[in-house]
Amino acid sequence: MKGAKRWSLGNLRDTASSLPGARYRAPTRRRAWIIMALSLITIFAVVAYMYPHHSKRACYMISSRGCKALADWLPPSLRELSDDEIAARVVVNEILSNPPVIRKDSKIAFMFLTPGTLPFERLWDRFFQGHEGKFSVYIHASKERPVHYSRYFVNREIRSDEVVWGRISMVDAERRLLANALRDPSNQQFALLSDSCVPLRSFEYIYNYLMYSNVSYVDCFDDPGQHGSGRHMNHMLPEIQKKDFRKGAQWFTMKRQHAVATMADSLYYSKFRDYCGPGIENNKNCIADEHYLPTFFYMLDPNGISNWTVTQVDWSERKWHPKTYMPEDITHELLNNLTSADTVVHVTSVGMGEEIWMPCMWNGIKRPCYLFGRKFHPDTLDQLLNLFSNYTRSVSWHL
Repeated sequence: MKGAKRWSLGNLRDTASSLPGARYRAPTRRRAWIIMALSLITIFAVVAYMYPHHSKRACYMISSRGCKALADWLPPSLRELSDDEIAARVVVNEILSNPPVIRKDSKIAFMFLTPGTLPFERLWDRFFQGHEGKFSVYIHASKERPVHYSRYFVNREIRSDEVVWGRISMVDAERRLLANALRDPSNQQFALLSDSCVPLRSFEYIYNYLMYSNVSYVDCFDDPGQHGSGRHMNHMLPEIQKKDFRKGAQWFTMKRQHAVATMADSLYYSKFRDYCGPGIENNKNCIADEHYLPTFFYMLDPNGISNWTVTQVDWSERKWHPKTYMPEDITHELLNNLTSADTVVHVTSVGMGEEIWMPCMWNGIKRPCYLFGRKFHPDTLDQLLNLFSNYTRSVSWHL
């Protein structure tokens, strides 16, 4: 019995390796290999993330399909800036580090971008009266020399050139106006206006609103649709990434520091000059004046701009161009509605036109949005002159 018992135990020990339980060692070895493989992949991924330029070639030598899958899985790496990008950011940061200077002789530069004669000169004349020394006027007339009706506009034309809608020539005209206005050190604020723009407030209100604001009023928003980031050109890479591509109305007001930064820029401007235009790449219609400044300031000073414009325009018709106000539209009710609006809406090109709403904040305080109105027909001049004193006095300014 004892021998049988010993035999039984010995057989159990001797045959243990042949029993099913012995097979459980194999998964343990497989798990070890899996852990080792995952560790190597993790190490490779970390190296690829930290040193993207050096690892890319090695990655594709192993497997192009696997490399693409890995690149899609990894978060975007911090791209090493080029010498030109570093220089551009240093210059802009240095410019913006200078605090604004507001003196008794500080002026607003009113810069008019027009094909010819300004139909609302008589209205602007009334707006400027009594405020000499607090403003200056600059006119870029792209087609013909204007005929003037106001002494404030006489001999205020700058050297002008042809302007084509949607082309870089529109941005060039803006920069030409800024360059001329910057020659006067008293100009501390710069307002870009069109021939169809009119003032919606009194001069005092606009002067205080702009002079004491802590931001520049540059329109800027993210439109992920085909008429927004869909216009981004691959030729703009790597300096301008698609995720940074922004859109906005061209009608701005900006502080002197931002005006100088705009004129100092050559790197980002050259990308839009060379690659932003109708049909340049894959039939994309990139509109330079709608994208250059919003993208530039979003990348270099996003907290320094308002992300909305103080120039009101009506896009409710959802067409390529905004609604034009006709004589029958000009009522006290309309002007009161324009001057009381305290929220703005950006319409994207996603679906049927998704809307992005935001409040108008002035130094952290919610205030009415608009100082100017745009797309007024020349025939509205008489009605606007009749109502001007009433609608510009309806709201007083309080700091």
